[in-house]
Amino acid sequence: DYSVVLVVADGMGGGLAGEQASALAVNAIVAELDAYRGHDDQLLRAAIINGIEQANGAVQKLGLGAATTLAVVQVQGRVVRPYHVGDSLVLVAGNRGKIKLQTVSHSPVGYAVEAGVLDEAQAMHHEDRHIVSNMVGTEDMRIEVGASLNLAPRDTLVLASDGLSDNLHVDEIVELTRS
Repeated sequence: DYSVVLVVADGMGGGLAGEQASALAVNAIVAELDAYRGHDDQLLRAAIINGIEQANGAVQKLGLGAATTLAVVQVQGRVVRPYHVGDSLVLVAGNRGKIKLQTVSHSPVGYAVEAGVLDEAQAMHHEDRHIVSNMVGTEDMRIEVGASLNLAPRDTLVLASDGLSDNLHVDEIVELTRS
């Protein structure tokens, strides 16, 4: 079996040093994964979580109020596990378009969609759609670790910043991955 870790970091566009925060986050995760390399596969989860925590500390140390969102996916063989902070997207769709995994944006609008208060079309045009309630670079950052999922041979994994999900509906994203 093989292991791969995929990372998307999206600096907070309206904040100071978002690009720097994203680079720090990715570098912190890579450093933890490099330290993990060659060890037991059970330690990979700990390395990812440690990397995200290190990223949070590094971004805070900038002292600029910088922040970034983060989506990380661990793939081991045919098993995938998502980790995320913020509103970047992790999505797994089956060959026939069935959504098998979709992270919930850490935002008031994302939670409203998840609760059924808003539909996806309303969320896309909501005046508060860019407010993010959880991000790397804050004292109260939290890491959402998703359940592992067994991938079928034709499943598609998508990692993306909110730039994708703010402009395309999930069914459009799934349809594009299928074609």
